[in-house]
Amino acid sequence: MIRTTDEGVLRVVTIDRPERRNALRPDELDALEAAVTDTDASVVYLHGAGDAFCAGADLDTVAALDDPAAFARHGQRVADALQDSASVVVAGIDGAARGGGVELALACDIRVASPDATFAEPGVKFGLFGAWGGTVRLSRVLREGDALDFALSGRVVDAAEANRLGLVSRVVDDPKAVAEEVAANKADALRVVKARMRDDRPREEQEAAEAAAFDRLVKAYAADIAADREKK
Repeated sequence: MIRTTDEGVLRVVTIDRPERRNALRPDELDALEAAVTDTDASVVYLHGAGDAFCAGADLDTVAALDDPAAFARHGQRVADALQDSASVVVAGIDGAARGGGVELALACDIRVASPDATFAEPGVKFGLFGAWGGTVRLSRVLREGDALDFALSGRVVDAAEANRLGLVSRVVDDPKAVAEEVAANKADALRVVKARMRDDRPREEQEAAEAAAFDRLVKAYAADIAADREKK
């Protein structure tokens, strides 16, 4: 199941199926998509219950699929929802991230690992691969050679190596603290920065949007200062 808890401007989303290492079936994918789209929180913190972040797709479900392509598109849609969410999405990886779990983490804006985190794309060992956008995002996050090594070997990468490769940005004892750190900032600025850095339009269009967003935020900032002065 997917649990959500709202802590002010921070939404905590927990993949809570520890008996299956938080492997996801279609219902959980739908619930995860809803958890990150149906919220006004400025920051969403995604993590797993127990000793795993997420083992990816439930293999019992995969083995019984009548339409594997539809299931792949389902997972892609959820990963896209994480990436396109108006909220900043922070993945806290404490334990194992495997297959689709890695792919969902790749779609998040910030990936933070605990020292116990491990990562792998083991599908190649039994004739599969990550089809929730993993072949698209992995080579954008990692250098091409590192991405191919990780995806084609199926090897397990620990937190320190994941940090060195750029798979995560930090290794900390409490990944949630990073989400809280981000959530302490102004929501409008967070949304603008995420939107600007995710913008893949031509440079001139990006720069025009950047200037317009800066104009709007500066005017709001000036209005706040003026209001504070009037109160004094």
